[in-house]
Amino acid sequence: MSGPETLPGSVLFMCTHNAIRSPMAAELMRLRFGPLVRVDSAGVRPHEEVSAMAAFVVDERGGDISKLRPKGLNAFEEAEEGPFDLIVTLSPEAHHRALDMIPALGLAAEYWPTFDPSLAEGSRDQVLMEYRAVRDTLDKRIASRFVRPSTG
Repeated sequence: MSGPETLPGSVLFMCTHNAIRSPMAAELMRLRFGPLVRVDSAGVRPHEEVSAMAAFVVDERGGDISKLRPKGLNAFEEAEEGPFDLIVTLSPEAHHRALDMIPALGLAAEYWPTFDPSLAEGSRDQVLMEYRAVRDTLDKRIASRFVRPSTG
């Protein structure tokens, strides 16, 4: 893992379905950096809706992804803002797809292997623990990777 770097102007988080990992990461980035960075998320094969468990654990941190609708990469085909400075991929499929889309979708890509908590088994509490672990891992990774610009 590389050390902290200056905050990019825009970041796209990508995973397979844009239902759990990428919306969680995007919202955690928004909570941490607010309007300092343009943040979005997408999936290679988007689901119909965001996971209720993902929304629940993000809500525990003060974020809200419950009303988001998963989107695919076609949502960015005619983006007026131009390509993202960085694409952060959270699944192997998303990473391979992102590499094929540089520089049109983003100027660079980084792969952050992230467990898919929808694969967790057990009681509701055990599954929630896995979702929280993914949330906390993403939050720590965002905090260690990006540095807030100095205002002094």
